[in-house]
Amino acid sequence: MKPIFRTLALSTLALTLAGGTAAAFAQDHSDHPDHTQYVKHEEWKKGYHMRQEDWSRGEQVDWHSHHLKRPPSGYEWRQIDENFVMASGNGVISTTVIAR
Repeated sequence: MKPIFRTLALSTLALTLAGGTAAAFAQDHSDHPDHTQYVKHEEWKKGYHMRQEDWSRGEQVDWHSHHLKRPPSGYEWRQIDENFVMASGNGVISTTVIAR
């Protein structure tokens, strides 16, 4: 009976510690300089002309590694406020994808 109890206690302890560690890593750290928050932009729809300041603050992303469709010539994907946006160089939106 003791070996079963000991195994059960150790298993429970291991799961508790593993769960606590995963939760610590999953927390948002707003003091991190790369921290961005999701912002809903209802106006960002196909054909909308995005403001240049919004487009400029976005990071260009590799469409293939994020499982996005290949952009046509003259378009690119950027991640802005946790949204993936495909637009032309002048900011006309073709597609948006919410990353959440």
